[in-house]
Amino acid sequence: MISVTIGLMFVAAALGVLMIVCLTRAALGPTTPDRLVALDTTNTLVVAALVTLGAAFRETIYVDVAVVYAMLAFVSTLYISRYLEGHT
Repeated sequence: MISVTIGLMFVAAALGVLMIVCLTRAALGPTTPDRLVALDTTNTLVVAALVTLGAAFRETIYVDVAVVYAMLAFVSTLYISRYLEGHT
């Protein structure tokens, strides 16, 4: 039981490192679409980290927050990409 929790915490830490890499890419991206893709990937990693932490701590609230966050991230990505495309 404890080894599973420790393993899930290592997975969450690895996802945190990947989030830092994606945020670095978002800051240094040469074009705006590259930055948008990096932020969308970061949102996906946040959702995965929340689900992993929910499994590690045995709390369902993390999964609920992850679902809401995923829906909001999806909608915001659609709006930002539509804005970048030039449609109103």
